[in-house]
Amino acid sequence: MRCPFCSHTETQVAETRESDEGDVIRRRRRCLHCDKRFTTYERPEIALPLVVKKDGTRADFEAGKLRASMTLALRKRPVSVEQIDAALSRIEEKLLASGLREVPSTKLGEYVMRELKKIDKVAYVRFASVYRSFEDVDEFRQLIREI
Repeated sequence: MRCPFCSHTETQVAETRESDEGDVIRRRRRCLHCDKRFTTYERPEIALPLVVKKDGTRADFEAGKLRASMTLALRKRPVSVEQIDAALSRIEEKLLASGLREVPSTKLGEYVMRELKKIDKVAYVRFASVYRSFEDVDEFRQLIREI
């Protein structure tokens, strides 16, 4: 670790503490050249896959966008924030477990639909009607029959 004061590369760890949640490690360091102390934090880096859109462009996965689309489908429905958070966590876990570096947006949409179907059938139909771009009423009826 490079010293932020003198840029010397040799430092010594004086103290190490883990956060209460256990997700961050705090280290107090001392520079062996200028003898000044500083603090560093270590956090795990989680690399979610890139989302490949229908037009072929790639974008970073954004949990906020996913939350917004699910919240819109769940608008005025009796679903708690905790249920939404749990569904989002399950989707992120699936993405991480897949080990893929890229995921098609269609696959991501299917994950969302699967979670919404478990949480609230009306929200599932709302999301599916927009996501699948129904052209006529018969496609809509077919989806409702599947439920």
